[in-house]
Amino acid sequence: MNAEFGRLLLNWYAIHARPMPWRGKTDAYSIWVSEIMLQQTQVNTVIPYYDKWMQKFPTVQALAAADEHDVLNVWEGLGYYSRARNMLKAARLVSEKFQGQFPPTAVELCKLPGIGRYTAAAISSIAFGADEAVLDGNVKRVLARLFEFSVAVNTPEGEKKLWLLAADLLPKGEASAYNQAVMDLGATICTPKSPDCIICPVSSICISLKNNSQDKYPMMREKQPVPHIDVVAAIIRQNDLVLIARRPSKGLLGGLWEFPGGKLEAGESHAEALVREIREELGSKVIATHKFGVYRHAYTHFKVTLQAWFAELQGEPPNAFEASEIRWVKIEELGEYPMGKIDRSISNDLLRM
Repeated sequence: MNAEFGRLLLNWYAIHARPMPWRGKTDAYSIWVSEIMLQQTQVNTVIPYYDKWMQKFPTVQALAAADEHDVLNVWEGLGYYSRARNMLKAARLVSEKFQGQFPPTAVELCKLPGIGRYTAAAISSIAFGADEAVLDGNVKRVLARLFEFSVAVNTPEGEKKLWLLAADLLPKGEASAYNQAVMDLGATICTPKSPDCIICPVSSICISLKNNSQDKYPMMREKQPVPHIDVVAAIIRQNDLVLIARRPSKGLLGGLWEFPGGKLEAGESHAEALVREIREELGSKVIATHKFGVYRHAYTHFKVTLQAWFAELQGEPPNAFEASEIRWVKIEELGEYPMGKIDRSISNDLLRM
């Protein structure tokens, strides 16, 4: 069955491979950029960002020489911003330690910031032809249905067994095409809901299709409920300027600019939380005057509802006590500063006032 799976899959891929700007390329930089962007992000979303990135940073040396501000600006809107910061770190390491050439082995690639087992296998197989199997969400789903895999795929045990199975299925010398083929199969046909089994190239050997059990796989361990956080942000104006703060480089949305504020504590109103947060973050006293808008966003592990309020400074000028930097900028210049989705929505709404 293993050899048959590879043969059927490769024959299908030779005809139905999805056109992507990085397909057909074997330079490690292009493959690396695409694979990092594709982490937890759909292909159609990635393509315009990939094109923009490659125009701005066409080589690893160009990226290594870039400023973090410029990197985050190009990345803005793609989310999971630690990916962009790690790419900058990795590019500098490749330029300095490896003379601008990515190491060819998965073991060495895993030592670079932001590259885990899957990404290392993808780069080494596609760019260097190494016999390394990949295992992402699409591949897990394909293998789980193909074999009626009876262990939850989001557990350490399930992951370990699937890596072994993926390696066993890999046709030697065909890793580049095979890995891209199995990922395409999961993304386009063996989808999470309503898989298109009628046109699936491996339907003849799929155990779950034979048993009409596709909807039961992959098995998943139940996830914990996603917590909800209430946040407040201050729009502090001074003549035609507005105050923004840059988040510390580490952590969620690291290095991005935002309207200062923070989480509500138990029993606080939004106005009370805003006054406290600005005192703690900027060392300034403010008066919360009126609400500007309500914004919502879902992150991977929690959801946020943010209220933006206009606030007036009273007394001492603000200082960057908790932020890495603060700036007074014109509202029409806010687009020059990389921001997360909520803060970008606030800045866009301010522009429309």
